[in-house]
Amino acid sequence: MRLHRNLVLAVIESLSQIFNQKKQADKIVAITLKQDKRWGARDRSFVAETIYEVVRWKRLYAKLADIETAFENNTYSTQNLVQLFSIWAILNEIELPTWKEFEEINYDKKIIKEEYNKLSKIRKYKESIPDWLDNLGEKELGNEIWTKEIAALNNQAPVVLRVNTLKTSIQKLQKQLSEQNIETEKITQKTEIYPEAIRLLKRKSIVRNALYKEGFFEIQDASSQRIAHFLDIKQGMQIIDTCAGAGGKSLHIASLLKNKGQIIAMDIYENKLIELRKRANRADVHNIKTHPIKRENNKVDNSQFKQFYNSADRVLIDAPCSGLGVLSRNPDAKWKLNLEFLEEIKQTQQVILQEYSKMTKKGGKLVYATCSILPSENQNQVETFLNSENGKDFKFIEDKKILSHQTGFDGFYMAILERI
Repeated sequence: MRLHRNLVLAVIESLSQIFNQKKQADKIVAITLKQDKRWGARDRSFVAETIYEVVRWKRLYAKLADIETAFENNTYSTQNLVQLFSIWAILNEIELPTWKEFEEINYDKKIIKEEYNKLSKIRKYKESIPDWLDNLGEKELGNEIWTKEIAALNNQAPVVLRVNTLKTSIQKLQKQLSEQNIETEKITQKTEIYPEAIRLLKRKSIVRNALYKEGFFEIQDASSQRIAHFLDIKQGMQIIDTCAGAGGKSLHIASLLKNKGQIIAMDIYENKLIELRKRANRADVHNIKTHPIKRENNKVDNSQFKQFYNSADRVLIDAPCSGLGVLSRNPDAKWKLNLEFLEEIKQTQQVILQEYSKMTKKGGKLVYATCSILPSENQNQVETFLNSENGKDFKFIEDKKILSHQTGFDGFYMAILERI
């Protein structure tokens, strides 16, 4: 493989923004891919995949490059970033260029590969994770499950589509995509069903596709698609999606309701709800009403929810969380998380459960969900709620713990409670 200087420098500049400026990897990749219109599909693929690879294996590469001080301080000079890229190239059997940026690079390939084999026997290096995360994962999940799960979460996430059944069918969409040389397959597993999900057989960026722009499908992981079905909804119901974001799950719920009933989509970020309205229009969804959650001094005034108390047949709390279940698509998250944030987010989760649960009417159901794999964010939160004063009016129905190493998709948790 021959490296092109402008592509490599684009990768290094992107890594600087992700590591040093703490910007989100997916947003930086999206911006970078637009910077040169001359780049073809192969060029864009190289840039995106290389950025994600270096981000994913940052600790391992830093150890091999002998720049652990940069890793510990989370500050990388341009030379450090060139070193990380060089380790990536060596491990991928790619000849290093002779450009001036690489003049000081003199790694012995044989030694690098021998050291790589040694480090591959130590989980925190093999899976390239911080010490605190390795300790926490083992403590909460146990050694065997954590070892399998973190390995699975370091695999590149598959591209899964949710077919918008308001506008088309799986068969029709697969045929239309196949005519564009985009091959897909239905997702079937012994214990779970994914009625609207299809997976791309070959990884490809699909957001510019006309069928996507016309609302025939959304990009949504298979695990995430299970939540709408888990809600056990029926046409005509009133459903409140309390942490809707840009509305992936609201749109899925709307399609299952066939535009009947009403969905109230709430979020503290109004810009996300604006995006949701655009997506709903594109998808021919007409039964979603957005409701921004107002904050002052970063605090939510709970009195604004009183109008919704005891009103909803179903309440979905897709709670803010660590996001550890989606590391395969957001590998930079493991470098931004810390224990202090985790403790704060767990407090937030319980506050949200306590308040938003009041919107469930008697006989209605509440679903608490996260894209985390940690029991402390999941079943422990549900147990704490059920043992509280507000929780005494609810009974536990069932929960699902979705692990990536068992499904090949994102790690998720969901529990359904009924108000009695």
